[in-house]
Amino acid sequence: MDPILLAWLRAQLGAATDEQDLAARYARLGRARAVAAEILAERRAKLLADPLRMTVDGVVTIDQSNNLAGLERQIAGLTDLVAPDDPAPGEAGADLVSAPLLPSRRTR
Repeated sequence: MDPILLAWLRAQLGAATDEQDLAARYARLGRARAVAAEILAERRAKLLADPLRMTVDGVVTIDQSNNLAGLERQIAGLTDLVAPDDPAPGEAGADLVSAPLLPSRRTR
């Protein structure tokens, strides 16, 4: 994986994110933005799987709702960011066109 892509992904996901995991996801998905979106969605799902708020009277209160709101803002903000592998504005993407092959002359 390109060092520029890796630096961008680490800036979005944190420095503790495993480089091999990022490379494997990038090979599968093909875009840095898709890798970041997938990892952030997994983190959001993990937060939703556990109770967001837990209180033990007089001892401790744990509230994860602000973390969830922050992840949702980060996921929504991904569309505004420019990833290093995004095509430049006006740059043509790789469009695939198919056409049937016909013989030039009629065969008997």
